[in-house]
Amino acid sequence: MLKYESVSELVSAAQERGVRISDLVLEDQAAALEKSALEIYEKMEIDLQIMAESAKAGADQAQRSMSGLTGGEGFRMHEYVRTRNGGLCGSFLGKAMATALSVAGCNASMGRIVAAPTAGSCGILPGCVLALLEEGIISEKAAVMSMFTAGAFGMVIANRASIAGAQGGCQAECGSASAMAAAALVELMGGTPAQCADACAIAISSQMGLVCDPVAGLVEIPCIKRNVSGLMIAFSSADLALAGIAARIPADECLDAMREVGDALPASLKETAGGGLAATPTGRRLQAQVFGNGN
Repeated sequence: MLKYESVSELVSAAQERGVRISDLVLEDQAAALEKSALEIYEKMEIDLQIMAESAKAGADQAQRSMSGLTGGEGFRMHEYVRTRNGGLCGSFLGKAMATALSVAGCNASMGRIVAAPTAGSCGILPGCVLALLEEGIISEKAAVMSMFTAGAFGMVIANRASIAGAQGGCQAECGSASAMAAAALVELMGGTPAQCADACAIAISSQMGLVCDPVAGLVEIPCIKRNVSGLMIAFSSADLALAGIAARIPADECLDAMREVGDALPASLKETAGGGLAATPTGRRLQAQVFGNGN
C-alpha cells in the first residue's frame, strides 16, 4: 500500500514497476477500498463528467455568484477567444482559461463542482484536462487516468503540507491545484514519473507564499481569477519538465518549504479577509455592499 507521504515514494514505486503513476494509484486505491479497479475508475469517470458539466454551467452568460460580486467571467472569456482569434495566448490556452473561470464561477454561484483539491481552486485541474480532451489531444480514458495522478500528488501535498487556505494561504489551494494539474499534464503528454515530480515542484515554487485574502470572506475575488493564474503555471511547469528542465529543489523539499511558509503567514493572510486585497478600501467597500457596514 502507498502511504502518500512523499512524491519520491510515488516516483520510485512507479519506476520500479515500469508503470505510470496513475496505473499505480488506481491499483492501490482499489486494494485500499476493497473494490475492483473498474469501480474506482468509474467513480473517477463520474468526477470528470461533473467537471465538464460545471464548466458548461459556469459559461452561461447569466451566471452570477450568490453575492452578486462576480459572474459571467467564463462567458466573456469564451467570447473574447471566439471573436479575437484566440487572443494573445491563442485559442487553446484561451479556452482553457475560459474553462477554469467557468468552473470557478459555477462554484461561486453554488453550482455542483469537484473540489480539486478545494472548491476555491476547482477550476485549475478541469481547465487543463478538459482543454486537452476537447481539442482531441487526449482520449477520455487518458483524461480520467490523469486524475488519479493529480489525486495522488494532492494526497501527498495534503499529508506533507496543506491544501487549506485557512492553514497555508492560497499557495495551499491554487498552488496545490496547479502542482496536481502540472503532474497530470506531464503524464498525459508522455512524460516520466520523475518529470511529473519536477512539474509539481516547479509549480509549487512558482506560487510559494501566495496569500489567501478573499474579499468579504467569499471565494470570489481574487479567487476566481487566481484559478486562471494557477492553470497557466500548470501548463508552463509541465512544459518545462517535459523539456527536460529539472526542478533543482526536489518536490518533497518544496512541499516542506511551502508548509513552513504557510505556518509563517499571519492569520490576516489565511482566509480571514483581514489583510491583502480584502483589506483594501475597495475590498472593504465590497464587503459592506454584501453584508452591510456592521460586518
